[in-house]
Amino acid sequence: MTRRHFISLAAVARADRQMPVVVPVHRVMDAKAPSSDANRQRFWWKIWPEAVRDFGRAGVQLQTSDATGEIRHAAGGRPIFIGLERGAINLVLTDHIPPLWDNAHALAGMSVLVGGYAVCLIALRFAHGHQIPFFSTNVCVHELLHVIFQDIYISKPKWYVEHDHELRNDSYATRLWLFREGAGIRRAAQAYVGRLRSGA
Repeated sequence: MTRRHFISLAAVARADRQMPVVVPVHRVMDAKAPSSDANRQRFWWKIWPEAVRDFGRAGVQLQTSDATGEIRHAAGGRPIFIGLERGAINLVLTDHIPPLWDNAHALAGMSVLVGGYAVCLIALRFAHGHQIPFFSTNVCVHELLHVIFQDIYISKPKWYVEHDHELRNDSYATRLWLFREGAGIRRAAQAYVGRLRSGA
């Protein structure tokens, strides 16, 4: 290997480290369940900017698009989502998680795979930013990590697997929030974007 070739490879590797991993996020506001002005302002002025900042620390850029949609309910209470987009993480902003999934737990968020669409549901009424390290972290960061780490593609995981994923997300989110450690998240984001591009 020549010296020139070595220097060019080093420059490419350095540029790759600096280039952000671009993750498409399609934000969908549920028109059928409008939240209060206070809840919306808390989300747009505190919770979402905090998530964007933290992912930026990991070298992950959230590339957003916006739409208005809704959550309808089929017989039996199964949610039907209007306004989702393929090839992106669909961040659906609603007032509360559909009752069929919430089970009266007042969940702030959850992530699911719906008909091939990656969906992060955020309940604006209960959404919050970082509160307690390793225990209560930014709901957007936490839920987006479920998709980035590809948890939603595991069919019917055991309860202890779900529990481990919850602990892992809060641990990664805390290290990103307090210590700006995001190498693992960046690698997972690269793998997830690769999956999106392959159409898997």
